[in-house]
Amino acid sequence: MTPQATNSATSQPVTDTFEQPSFDQSSCNQQSFDYSSVDFASLTDTSKLPQPTLPPITQATYKACAKDFVVNEILPNTFTGEGEHLWLHIQKMSMNTAYLAKLLAEWADIPLRDVGYSGLKDRHALTTQWFSLRIPKKQLPPTIFAPVDLGNDESVEILAQHWHNKKLGRGAHRANQFIITLRDVQLADSILDAQQQLITQQKIAQHLAHISQMGVPNYFGPQRFGHGGNNIKEALRLFAEPQKDKTKNQAKNKRKRSPQEHHTMALSAARSLIFNEILAVRVRDGSWNTGIAGEVFNLNGSGSIFASEEMDDSLRARLIAGDIHPTAPLWGLENNKVSGAAAALENDVVQQNPVLMQLATGLMQRDIKAQRRALRLPIEDLKWEWQDAQTLILCFSLPTGSFATSVLANLVQQLQMRSA
Repeated sequence: MTPQATNSATSQPVTDTFEQPSFDQSSCNQQSFDYSSVDFASLTDTSKLPQPTLPPITQATYKACAKDFVVNEILPNTFTGEGEHLWLHIQKMSMNTAYLAKLLAEWADIPLRDVGYSGLKDRHALTTQWFSLRIPKKQLPPTIFAPVDLGNDESVEILAQHWHNKKLGRGAHRANQFIITLRDVQLADSILDAQQQLITQQKIAQHLAHISQMGVPNYFGPQRFGHGGNNIKEALRLFAEPQKDKTKNQAKNKRKRSPQEHHTMALSAARSLIFNEILAVRVRDGSWNTGIAGEVFNLNGSGSIFASEEMDDSLRARLIAGDIHPTAPLWGLENNKVSGAAAALENDVVQQNPVLMQLATGLMQRDIKAQRRALRLPIEDLKWEWQDAQTLILCFSLPTGSFATSVLANLVQQLQMRSA
């Protein structure tokens, strides 16, 4: 059977060949589940997630200051030069995206909902990204945008501006470019001489060249789970709340209702934790980049997926070439494309972990539709340079929705953050 590409956001009715796991509701009672003894910090500690090989750098520090972590949003766009949406290309430092959006809304005297941006950028970093402001009749504020109530480390600067006929939507950017400085790099337990250090650096270069071609495990980063895993804790609280009965009118309403904004991060964290745990099993058994029977594959650089009941030489060749990637679920209803060994593995990971069971059940009870995410993260334009014996500068680009920490975790055994 020839695989056929489909969009990951499109869901088909559940078939007889595979159904979502049947949960034991008595052991998965949202009301009675006691999570007081759960160590959420440990549960969401992404530094404990397995890697395919031992990272070659023993220890390093990142984010020693904001300029050590540079993120540039890659958003190719042709502007119309007309319309009521003012697009601003902004560089900011030590400031989160939501706060900057609020400052822009206040400056332009427009509702916050009329400020658009594609993605959230790290606060403890130097970042550039686009914002759009809906300004009726193009009536610009009388003063330039220059916030004065900023912290000592905070800064913001408009680099360019264009008029356009559309608002900037979430997820519109293609990729992010990262320029990351690793400091206090320890290459081994003890460096005897300059020659040994050179040999170790050559091994690191070989490792970087390898992952540049083969990619790294596509784990969700620690920021997805909040401080100490608080977002997972919030998800469990949310799922413990009683569900409102669905009326006939609600059942007939085909419009999809989005979760409330303050719940969005908790729901996303729940799906991310399940995904990370499934990926961890696939890394341990070596199938994260090779595929198994019943796999759902992602076409590189797109949101399209296709299923294949059996592995064959053609699929293996495409995997090696990086044309396709194995996937795991962002958990929810109608995860019906996966089958065979791949489906069994995903279900086993969830059913053997009480916390994951609670999260999976809660997501399904709230009618969250399943999606698929690639297990492998391709790295574009990877370059590196040693500034000195203990300072390594990395430059690379990653697709939207992926995390630079996935690359760093594959390179450094003990990665420490020291924000200024």
